[in-house]
Formats: sequence, C-alpha cells, structure tokens
Amino acid sequence: MTSEISGVLPIAHTPFLNDDTIDIVSLRRQIDWAYEQGASGFCTGMVSELLRLTAGERVDLTRELAQINAGRGVFIAGVGAESTKQAVEFANAAQTAGATGLMAIPPISSALSEDHLIDYFSALASATRLPLIVQDASSYVGQAIPVSVCQILLDNFGSDQILFKPEAAPLGPNLSALRDATDGRARIFEGSGGISLIDSFRRGIAGTMPGMEFLPGIVAIWKALHAGDDNRAYQVYFPLCALVALQLQAGLDGFLAVEKYVLHKQGLFTTDIRRSPYKWDLDRETQAEVDRLLVILEQAWSDD
Repeated sequence: MTSEISGVLPIAHTPFLNDDTIDIVSLRRQIDWAYEQGASGFCTGMVSELLRLTAGERVDLTRELAQINAGRGVFIAGVGAESTKQAVEFANAAQTAGATGLMAIPPISSALSEDHLIDYFSALASATRLPLIVQDASSYVGQAIPVSVCQILLDNFGSDQILFKPEAAPLGPNLSALRDATDGRARIFEGSGGISLIDSFRRGIAGTMPGMEFLPGIVAIWKALHAGDDNRAYQVYFPLCALVALQLQAGLDGFLAVEKYVLHKQGLFTTDIRRSPYKWDLDRETQAEVDRLLVILEQAWSDD
C-alpha cells in the first residue's frame, strides 16, 4: 500500500458557499479535475483549512472526499489536532470512510518535547492500519520536528507505516538530512507549492503535495523530471516560482487567498470564500500580477 503513495498528490481545498457551508458540488469538480490533470490522488492538509473547520465538518469532509475518490487513486486524510484523543478520533473516522492513509501535524498550541512528539505520533500510527505521514508544517505553524524523532518513529514502525513531509526551512538541506539520517529508508514528500520542487526531486523525494491551483504545471514539471528533460522542467518552473513567491509574502493566508481566487477564476469553485478570520486579502495589484503570470504559466505547461 505504501508504494502507491507517490507522485503528485495535491492538497484539496475546501470550497464554501455564501452561507459558509461546504460546497460539495465544487468539491467534486475539484477532485474530478485533479485526476483529469494527471494527479495520482489527493490529500487534505493545512490549505484545506482543516483547523478552521468544526470537528463535525472535518469528519463530513473526509467522508465526502472518500466517496468522491471512489478508489480512483490515493486519498490521504489530514488528522492532526490539538490533542491525541482528537487526532485518533479523526484517524479512525478516516479509516472508516475509506482513506488510503493519514497525515498529521503535531499540536501547535504548545512546544512539545521529543518524548511527547513520539508519544503523539506513535498513538496515531497504532490507532489504525493505515500508513501515517508525519508532517512538519513549521513553515506555517508550530515548531520543527527534530530528525531524531523521525528516526525513532521509523525504527519503531518501519517505512511501510511511517512516511514524512518535512517543511521546515531550509527545506532542501532538511530533506537531505532526514534522508541521510535514515540511510535512505524514509519515504519523503515535499510541500513547497512547487517553488522547491526541482531541488527536492534531486534529493530523492517520493512525491509532492502542492495546492490544486497550479496543478497542470506541477504535473508537467514532475513528468519532465522523470523523463530527464531539464529544459522542459525549468520552462514551466520559472513562472510557477513567480506565482508561489506572491503567495509566500502572506504565509498561509497568502496561499489560501491566491489558491481560491484561481480555482474560482477557473470555474472549479462557485465562490472564493475562505473561512474567517484571516489577516490578508488579495489586493487588486497582486491579483493583476497573478493574472499575468497565469497566462505565462499556462503557455509554458501547454507547450509541446
């Protein structure tokens, strides 16, 4: 099962209607479109706005996505929470729904010791029979997960049960540090939105977990890298980097604002509504630059 978890696995965004309820029709459009673009599956995670959903909404979202997926590919459910009990409940719900695997960030409301991190992820790994991706989301929230914690988890549960998505800066050296510390046993995924994809690929990642909004470009880069076509990879990579740089200036809210703007602009989402509160809106000048770069990126990924 673990070998199936690879390739381009975008993070599904949660669309909302004007009454702030989850838009199931747009959710289905998004997943169908992702498979049409060549995704190997999809996940839920930070840019799914999981931490802004109610507990009931999170379980309902997981159930809906599993049904929409219908076994077409991998579905990794985000289950990270502020307590082990919460996270285990989300994990059990994901297994019942039919998820392929789990992904979890550690609690972010306190700085956990290494022992407490190990206890938290061990409880999740033991709660279900699904593989668990240990996500370090410290580029957005929380603190970095030490490599020593990853080593212990891998030794205790094995590479079929424990996988990794490190996102702490500097990303490239941290990927290599985890790879080398585990003698290449760790299956590692990157989540830079594409801006570090080529560098991460050269360091031996098993897959990438970007947002949905630039998915055709990500797929084009991934295919080019596997084909050894660096010229093609960089042709698409440069305008993609320019777009991700605009997102990075406002952190998680920057990614969410641009992602939902693009998905709404493409007709995949009925609205571009985000779950409030948030601290940054897409201003008119940034929006205009996003529009200009989207034209360049689309031309790059559609060129033969």
